[in-house]
Amino acid sequence: MASNNLAPPTLAVDTRTRPRSDTNETRVMTPGSFVSNASNISNPFLTPANSHNPFITPAQSDCGSSILSVDPEAALRPDPGTEADFLVENNPFAFSPGQLGKLQNPKSLPAFSALGGLTGIARGLQSDINAGLSVDETSVRSSITFEQAVRRTSDKFLYLPERTSKSESDSFLDRIRVFGKNVLPAKKATPIWKLMWNAYNDKVIILLTIAAVISLALGLYETFGTVTEPGDPPSVDWVEGVAIIIAILIVTLVGSLNDWQKERAFVRLNAKKEDREIKVIRSGKSYMVNVHDILVGDVIHLEQGDLVPVDGVFINGHDLKCDESSATGESDAIKKTPGEQVMAALESGADRKGLDPFIISGSKVLEGVGTFLCTSVGVNSSFGKIMMSIRTDIEATPLQKKLERLAVAIAKLGGAAAGLLFFVLLFRFIAGLSTDARTSSEKASSFLDILIVAVTIIVVAVPEGLPLAVTLALAFATTRLLKENNLVRVLRACETMGNATAICSDKTGTLTTNKMTVVAGTFGQASFAKFESEKSGSQTISQWAASLMQKTKDAIVQSVAINSTAFEGEEAGQFTFIGSKTETALLQLARDHLGMQSLAEARANEEVVQMMPFDSSKKCMGAVIKLRDGSGYRLLVKGASEILLNYCSEKADAESLATDALTPDDRSKLRSIIDSYAKGSLRTIGIVFKDFTQWPPNYAEIEDGHVKFESILQDLVWLGLVGIQDPVRPGVPEAVQKAQNAGVVVRMVTGDNAVTAQAIATECGIYTDGLIMEGPDFRRLSDDERDVIIPKLQVLARSSPEDKRILVARLKALGETVAVTGDGTNDAPALKTADVGFSMGICGTEVAKEASEIVLMDDNFTSILTALKWGRAVNDSVQKFLQFQITVNITAVLLAFISAVADPDSHSVLTAVQLLWVNLIMDTFAALALATDPPTERVLDRAPQPKSAPIITINMWKMIIGQAIFQLAVTLVLYFAGSSILGYDPNNDTQQTELNTMVFNTFVWMQIFNEFNNRRLDNKFNIFEGIHRNKFFILINCIMIGAQVAIIFVGGTAFEITAIDGTQWAICIIAAAVSLPWAVVVRLFPDAWFAVIAKTVGAPVVIVYKYFANLYRRVSSIFSRLWKKTKKSSPNEEKGEEKEESQEREAAPEIIVSGGDDYFPSNHAPEIQIIEDLERGRK
Repeated sequence: MASNNLAPPTLAVDTRTRPRSDTNETRVMTPGSFVSNASNISNPFLTPANSHNPFITPAQSDCGSSILSVDPEAALRPDPGTEADFLVENNPFAFSPGQLGKLQNPKSLPAFSALGGLTGIARGLQSDINAGLSVDETSVRSSITFEQAVRRTSDKFLYLPERTSKSESDSFLDRIRVFGKNVLPAKKATPIWKLMWNAYNDKVIILLTIAAVISLALGLYETFGTVTEPGDPPSVDWVEGVAIIIAILIVTLVGSLNDWQKERAFVRLNAKKEDREIKVIRSGKSYMVNVHDILVGDVIHLEQGDLVPVDGVFINGHDLKCDESSATGESDAIKKTPGEQVMAALESGADRKGLDPFIISGSKVLEGVGTFLCTSVGVNSSFGKIMMSIRTDIEATPLQKKLERLAVAIAKLGGAAAGLLFFVLLFRFIAGLSTDARTSSEKASSFLDILIVAVTIIVVAVPEGLPLAVTLALAFATTRLLKENNLVRVLRACETMGNATAICSDKTGTLTTNKMTVVAGTFGQASFAKFESEKSGSQTISQWAASLMQKTKDAIVQSVAINSTAFEGEEAGQFTFIGSKTETALLQLARDHLGMQSLAEARANEEVVQMMPFDSSKKCMGAVIKLRDGSGYRLLVKGASEILLNYCSEKADAESLATDALTPDDRSKLRSIIDSYAKGSLRTIGIVFKDFTQWPPNYAEIEDGHVKFESILQDLVWLGLVGIQDPVRPGVPEAVQKAQNAGVVVRMVTGDNAVTAQAIATECGIYTDGLIMEGPDFRRLSDDERDVIIPKLQVLARSSPEDKRILVARLKALGETVAVTGDGTNDAPALKTADVGFSMGICGTEVAKEASEIVLMDDNFTSILTALKWGRAVNDSVQKFLQFQITVNITAVLLAFISAVADPDSHSVLTAVQLLWVNLIMDTFAALALATDPPTERVLDRAPQPKSAPIITINMWKMIIGQAIFQLAVTLVLYFAGSSILGYDPNNDTQQTELNTMVFNTFVWMQIFNEFNNRRLDNKFNIFEGIHRNKFFILINCIMIGAQVAIIFVGGTAFEITAIDGTQWAICIIAAAVSLPWAVVVRLFPDAWFAVIAKTVGAPVVIVYKYFANLYRRVSSIFSRLWKKTKKSSPNEEKGEEKEESQEREAAPEIIVSGGDDYFPSNHAPEIQIIEDLERGRK
């Protein structure tokens, strides 16, 4: 523990010797080899250079050792909340994970100096920069202090005290204990029982549970607590409670199993991550080990194309450059400087610009080879910290919250209706007691019947199908989306995407194929394009290649094959070139059209004299070869065409390679071609050369035995140029067009320059006549200025990840529902800020996937459109079911109320068991049928609903009220006037039972036909559109029809009905089928007229509802105060109860009649809506 203190402890020297296999004496004394050339790339993460270097002190000994005077307290101070990473019990190493983490938090040269540089870090970790860790290490046998590690000394041997440790057989025990393994702790899977409990903790489910308990208790009492007369049917009232319990179980199981399967699907996706091996040095030998087995102190090999698995410090190598864009957002290739060279520069006071010895986990090696010392693994690495920080719990969906409030409101209205009915029937029962000659038990049974009717109305009013409909719709949509390359990680994203109003899309890999291809070129007088039609007078690539002389082909192949750092490889079992996308595109051209068989063979056939790496300031690279005929040497250069043109004074004939002067007219034409390619979103690459009789030429400048590249970039010969493009993915322009037709604004956010971005955006159909802006300009604007510009903004070019996040945040502030695509670690903030974040399943980093809600398994923009369609399908499915459910509830409650009040014996026209079938079974089946309608292309023909839009639209209310009026009219006419119409004797019990059976049968068939009506939410007539694609709907309707027929014929006892003949069946079905043409009439009724009527008629209803809502609040408040007085609560508990009471008040939705201008711009019709505090929810 003491060895981890930042203050240098006293030096303890132990002169005892130890076995050589576990000593560090020889490991720490040999520094890595130096590389002379320093990078000229500036890095924003490095500490700026100052004229005065505070880290330099005079030599402290006559041996010439210099000790850096660095204040560890300042450089290695723990960040708030990370103190635990700096404290490790019984630490035999000089450093803690927290101290090593300061190297990359962000890149810190002061921390690097404070830890003693590369040598100090290696010594403190008891490792060796040449030999690596010892393969025989178990527990560390010696301890090293902070001071011993960081002192810069030339002493040959450093004696360390030996630790007493148990004999262990496992390898690297202390190292793993202190620094951990290179694995992230698995995200703890939520157990199925907890998911079930979470699904059960829903207000609607709890309401159902209360109703089920009351219903079951009364039913059991009716069955077992009362004496039945001989010949009476057995009491089956308990079935009602049992059926509600079954519904609760279905909802709970379906919801929890869906969440469970979703979690497992994402675990499987992460398991697909490449389980690769990497080369490390242990005991001086190279071993291939799994990335999960890398340890702090390991010396790791890096090669071109490697993905860096851990953090570390560069030891040595050749021209190592890393792409850190996915980890830091730095788009340039970062050249790495060996650790010892950095330390030497810091000690000498040299300019620190471009000194970067830090290797960051998650970055990729673009060029070069080298080794580095691992300093942080697992959760302590940069990659691990980001991954752990973005783990979030999944929250309830907005739609579920809306429906929960609606369900509570409906239940309250139903409770009020049940209470009113109970008191009306109770007063009538009490008034008739004086003349009632029945026995006491008969009177008690009659009172119990009144109570059961009231409870039945509550059960009917509670919309038990709502949570099931939402759950089924989301489960069905997410399952189908997975088949269509969308892995939905967060359920709310599915429904939110349906109402997305803006999509901010990446360019590379999403809109384009992420595979650069040569599509055009000009060599001398000949030019080619990908297709003949693209440019008049141009040839195809094949025609152009066939017309070339072999000499010219060889010159082009030499330039793209020899003058290249790419190499041949294999990915997913397919041959490919690995390297920069530009070079691989040129190599593919040479392979496909210029006769290059093998890259290795092409390179072996040439004698390379000198390689000149890519110079970022000159934007070109070069190579010198000896000509095969021995006549001299040829300099091959390729790079940015507009820059190389300035270095040329001659041009080559494409057929004979004969040279001629490059005239001003020639330059003008070439610049015109370069500009035309750039406007067509092509990256232009110039190919130039020059032949020399001797090498090096007389005028060349020599440095370290090699010709300086810039000294020979003059009087070159122009051979030609090619245009390279990342082609737009097939289907993307059509998908963008569909999204725009659906009212979704598509914006491109890219790091490319504005010209290229405009060309691709135009090809995709994103850019029309809007605004193109570059990231730096966008960043400088104030929020008010951004809000003015954003509605017109179509392309944001040269954007950083922070620009992207700002754009998303401002769009959300403007009320937009925003979807964002991202593939890099640096995209995580924008993905988390967006309403829906889409990450790339193929090229996306694990951090991006973890930060997103939906993973695009094929990285394709068209898959976003699929998510948009299914999101709208989910919202439509829930609204379809809601329209059906509320119609049934209104009709059933009013029917039970009216018939019970009108009947002398207080019996409802529909018995409790009949209502159970209508309300519960039908609703459950309807949820299955209506929640599984797949989307059609027509769902993209309408604008998205704003966040504040009511869940029940004016159109829905029109259909609900219209169908409820029809169903009530038909049922009440049959009930009250059926005997007169059909000629039945009112005193004939058999005929009255048949009439009651017809009323029940007609009512059920009206629900079946109305289910077809509810397949449409608009005013169009074709209710059968796409019905053949929904097998669930067809199957469930067959089951419902079959069950209803069976009930009529064999369910007489339980349902208190009897079998009816063919004529009576015909009357029931025909009367119910009228609901189909009636729905056409309802749809033809103007929305504006209905809204006016609803506003007039609905006003008294709203007043009554508000009165009862206030009354309910006051009564509940009184009971709450009485409860608190009887309890000896602590002040904290009382505050908690008051808060809960406040939340209860807030949760009660307000039903109002308001203007609907926002939602129906065509007719400005007012509408009935459920108002919710959506702003508070968003905040």
